[in-house]
Amino acid sequence: MPHETALESAEKTRALGRRLGSLLRGGDCVLLVGDLGAGKTTLTQGIALGAGYKGRVSSPTFVLVRVYAARRLTLYHIDFYRVAVDQTRDIGLEDYVSDPGAACVVEWPEAGRGYLPEERLEVRLSYGKAENERKVSFKAFGARARELRQRLLFHIIRSS
Repeated sequence: MPHETALESAEKTRALGRRLGSLLRGGDCVLLVGDLGAGKTTLTQGIALGAGYKGRVSSPTFVLVRVYAARRLTLYHIDFYRVAVDQTRDIGLEDYVSDPGAACVVEWPEAGRGYLPEERLEVRLSYGKAENERKVSFKAFGARARELRQRLLFHIIRSS
């Protein structure tokens, strides 16, 4: 069952991302689900920072994939917003998600469903009551994803 909590600001969203990024290892796959402007790229900025990447992180909407060579691992930031399901195969998604030295963060994952690993963490972001508030929930598929979810929930409880 997903656990939902509020993030009061973009900085809180980035902080959660930093924690997630610090936990990621090669082979991990994180799916980001949410409406436009819900905070998917903001969360990814934190993930990259937590993984040890020091550069600028921006949405890969028009290029489909951005590659960040972080200190601990390579981070593939994939965005399927403009991709139809039948185009997914041509992108080579299987190569990204099967790279043992990399973690994948996938925005708008619906188009990639048939090519994404069974073991994955789904992070759902939605608008909260206040302008900059976001709600976040986690759905874990597989043992590794459950471990990530538990550690993130512990982080949220501890930082509240």
